[in-house]
Amino acid sequence: MKTEELAWFKSSYSSGEGGACVEVAACPGTVHVRDSKDKQGPQLAFSPAGWAAFVTFAGTVSR
Repeated sequence: MKTEELAWFKSSYSSGEGGACVEVAACPGTVHVRDSKDKQGPQLAFSPAGWAAFVTFAGTVSR
């Protein structure tokens, strides 16, 4: 699937003012992530298991 054809989603916790947001698009076998401010910029692609591990880790990092 071409990345232009993906349905991108932003967290409901993101403010409408832009800022530090990422967008996520899931398709079979891959989870894509990009910067919401740079939609044509670089993107990351994770396996579903890799994305789950990343989200779990990100939720445990002390702030």
